[in-house]
Amino acid sequence: MKVNVLRLDHRRVRDARITTHVCLTSRAFGASKVILSGDEDKKIMENIRDVVKRWGGDFEIDYVKKWDKFIDDWKNNGGEVVHLTMYGEPVQSITNKIRESSRDKLVVVGGSRVPSKVYQEADWNVSVTSQPHSEVAALSIFLHTLFEGEEYDIEFNDSELKVIPTAHGKQVITRKRAN
Repeated sequence: MKVNVLRLDHRRVRDARITTHVCLTSRAFGASKVILSGDEDKKIMENIRDVVKRWGGDFEIDYVKKWDKFIDDWKNNGGEVVHLTMYGEPVQSITNKIRESSRDKLVVVGGSRVPSKVYQEADWNVSVTSQPHSEVAALSIFLHTLFEGEEYDIEFNDSELKVIPTAHGKQVITRKRAN
């Protein structure tokens, strides 16, 4: 099962930091790709591609102008849609059912206001608590629950940088990336 993340309604000026964190969290927690909608933001896309170049892996980032067509195409091609919202079914109750299907997943995280079509088109509306909080937090908890903690062991191959875990200080290996 491949997991991609659709970030709705990115606003270049207002959302740059949160959208960047959505992308970094998606990559670190096991997603294969982020698709941005809203404002096309080439700077964020370049920054994320640079992270992948330096830190490894084959994570991708892309942009779509029409998120609703993208969701329709995703579903028509056999994929399933998971919408993270405070109004959905509790993550701890529904994730096992989501995981039972091996079909590719599109995880939708909102922006300023999520259109009702997203709620209607989603195969699952999933809540990480029923309280307002960050879409980054919801995404990380959902992916962690979906992958049952296996994302902790992801090896990002072909990296220029690698952190060596230590109790104190910082240890980073720098190496030339293979071409």
